[in-house]
Amino acid sequence: QVQLVESGGGLVQPGGSLKLSCAASGISIADVDMAWYRQAPGKQREWVAGVRPTGALLYADSVKGRFTASRDNAKNTVYLQMNNLKPEDTAVYYCRAAGSTWGQGTQVTVSS
Repeated sequence: QVQLVESGGGLVQPGGSLKLSCAASGISIADVDMAWYRQAPGKQREWVAGVRPTGALLYADSVKGRFTASRDNAKNTVYLQMNNLKPEDTAVYYCRAAGSTWGQGTQVTVSS
């Protein structure tokens, strides 16, 4: 059974930083596409970043240059380092594995 557990969300001021983690079990993150999504209130869930098995990193235009995805195969965990956060980054952030399994999400709120 594949499980994903996100953590690291919280309240941060504009311009601040947060690092999200997604710990996986029942699947090897090195072997599948991993992705981060987010869903703001009243909006559809949107793709934010991806980590391919090749190591390739992909980003949505809205976060390019501010967010950095990474993975630690030994810990079977993917990360999303978020810098220069903006109020429009406020959302529940989700991890997704292999285009199917979702985590429970972690809330990120950017506000002064």
